[in-house]
Parts: sequence; C-alpha cells; structure tokens
Amino acid sequence: MTPVGGLAYLASLPASSIKMGLGRVQAALATLGHPEREYPALHVAGTNGKGSTCALAASCLSQRYRVGLYISPHLIRVNERIKLNGVDISDELLGQRIAEVRERLPDADLTYFEFGTVVAFWHFARERVDLAVLETGLGGRLDATTACLPKVTAITPISFDHQEYLGTTLTAIATEKAGIAKPNVPMVVSRQPAEAQALFDVLPELVREGVDFQGESKGGGFSYRGLDLRLSGVQLPLRGPHQTQNAAVALACLELLGRDGFPLRDEQIRRGLECAQWPGRLEEFPGSPPVVLDGAHNPAGVEALLASLDTVYAHRPVHLVFGVFADKDCEPMMRALLPRVAGVTLTPIANPRSRPPEAYADFARSLNPNVTIAADAEAALQAARLAAPPGGVVVVAGSLFLVGQVRAGLVR
Repeated sequence: MTPVGGLAYLASLPASSIKMGLGRVQAALATLGHPEREYPALHVAGTNGKGSTCALAASCLSQRYRVGLYISPHLIRVNERIKLNGVDISDELLGQRIAEVRERLPDADLTYFEFGTVVAFWHFARERVDLAVLETGLGGRLDATTACLPKVTAITPISFDHQEYLGTTLTAIATEKAGIAKPNVPMVVSRQPAEAQALFDVLPELVREGVDFQGESKGGGFSYRGLDLRLSGVQLPLRGPHQTQNAAVALACLELLGRDGFPLRDEQIRRGLECAQWPGRLEEFPGSPPVVLDGAHNPAGVEALLASLDTVYAHRPVHLVFGVFADKDCEPMMRALLPRVAGVTLTPIANPRSRPPEAYADFARSLNPNVTIAADAEAALQAARLAAPPGGVVVVAGSLFLVGQVRAGLVR
C-alpha cells in the first residue's frame, strides 16, 4: 500500500462509528509488537477541558523533550490529531504510517478512532518520542487510548455527555472516565461535582484540585500553587476563566512527571504555557464584527462559554451561529444560550449525523424571537455577520465539527 492509498483507506472508514471495547485495539497492538509500550504517557480523560489540558501539558513538555500529542476530534484535517512537538503529521508521513500498519494488519476490523489511535501509537514509536500526551476519545475505561502505559493520569471536569454510551448519572459517567486509572500510577483530578468527586476520593495516589494544587487568574495573569511548584504572572494564550482550571491540572501533571523522570525548569513551563495553541476554543477572528469560535457542545461547555463571554466580551451583544448533531440533547444548551444572545442563526452541519435545524427551530424561537435558518455553515456565518448588532460579536458554537467547518472558511 502506498502513502496515498493509506490516506484513502483512512478516509474510507466511517468517522462516526463507535464500538465500545478494548479487545480489538489490544489485539492489533500485540500484532504490531506493542508500540504503545515503547514510551510512557500522560493520559487525560474528562468531559470538558481534556483537550486544552493536553495541549498545555504537551507545549510545556516540548520545551525540553520529544513529545507526541494525540487528540480528537480534529477541526479541519485529520493530521491535527497526531502531533510531534506541536507540529501536525504531514500527509505523506501519515499516509506512510497508515500503509505500514495496514501491511501488518490486513484484516483488522477497527473503527476510525481505533485505527487512528493504533497509527498514532505506531508513529510515536517510530519517531522515538520521549513521552506521549494522550486525550481519550469517548469515556475512558473502554477507550482505545487506554491501552497506553501512563506515568500519570488525569481527569478534567465531568458532566453529562454521551449518556447513551457512558450512563445517565454522573456516578456512571465518572466510573467510565476513572477507568483510565492504573495501579501505582498517580491521578490528578480537577474539582468535580459532589456525585463524581465521591467516586474519585476513594482512589489511591490521588492529587486533587483545591487540596493539593490550585490555579488562579487575576489582573497580573495566571498563578499556580502546587505540590512543589509556584508560578505567577503567566499570560495564558487560551482565553476564558475555565482555562485557569485546565492549566492548573496540566501543571499538577507536570509536577508528577517531574518526580518520575521528566523534570522541567520553571522557565520552560512558563514558556510552554505562554506559547500553547488550541484552536476553536474561544478563538477570535478579527473583523467587524469579530467571529469567535468555541467548541461548546454540551451543557457544561455552554456554561463555560457564557462565563467566558461575560469576562472577555462583557456588555457586547452576541449573534449566535448554532448547529448540533442528532444524538445531542440540545435543549439544555439552548435554554442556557438563547436567552442570553441578541439573535440566532441555526445551521445544519455537513455531516450525516447533523440534526436538521427545522427540527428544533420552534423550540429555539420559544427562547429567542430572533431566530433564522441558513442552508449551510457558510451562509449562516454570512447572515450572522449582517445581523449582528453594532459593536457586537458573532459566536459559533454547538459542535466542534461546525466550528471546524467555519474555521476552514475563515483561514482559507
């Protein structure tokens, strides 16, 4: 198989297919000689903030080490999922790695996410990374990334999402997320709702936000008090008050890694934090009006977005571009968002999983009278720019896939 054929094979897999279980991935990795065992990992799960936490930690570690970063989903190109010291894997090398894996696994029956995870493990081993930073996809206990060998695990805030797979209570969801825990491996846990926190409190080697470490943002920037580390006056490039928590979790992970063979100097940590990148999360594209992209796609994400708008865009009217997938319970998100904005443009997402805006437009209008429907994301953005009040801002939210489609048009 050629690199071009490898890319074509990956594109042929249905991206939305989900099969819970680790057996297929473990068997594939065994056939490949267990590439995931050739380097240690920082493994991060949670409902919201896990990608930002991974990006911040990887940026700091990359100041001294050769670091692989694996995240999902991507916004525009699948290459974004596999990075080496902050640089996306190239088309040619991604195609080559896919071809190498396919030649060794000609009959593997893996989902898109599972196959991508196996390719990432393989690639990082071939590139001889010192460490991999891995974001879970769905859940944790049965997630393909859980095949790794972590030195540290972490759990970011847990809330309701993917209940059809993870359970309908916070305890059930937390149980799935906590499944990334490994014996004798320390776990960093952000502040959680009481129902979820009770589950984590019984785990050994737990490092807790608010007890063992704490982050804070004031006029002088981000500050951190941890197990050993003290930092202040850091200018985080990732905006919004919720990024204070994500940065604190990342730094607690770095402290534990430092105790186990991966030390960083304070200036390396500071530089890594200040140059971290994580597109599509309260990301502003200047203009009149400016366009803000945010990946909020569940109720907790929406609450974080609203808090960020109150902080970063206080007193500025918002016109919302909103689209969701059919498997999302969009009503709680809409109840929180729509009464807070001046107007709304609903749009379908260019994906088979998209929910037609007509299916929830009446509910939207019961919350905000200024609701229109656009034919697609591009038309929605054009309409929103025209409809935004003077001095206002356009915000795109509801789905990371929608954010990716809008962002692709903005960066062309």
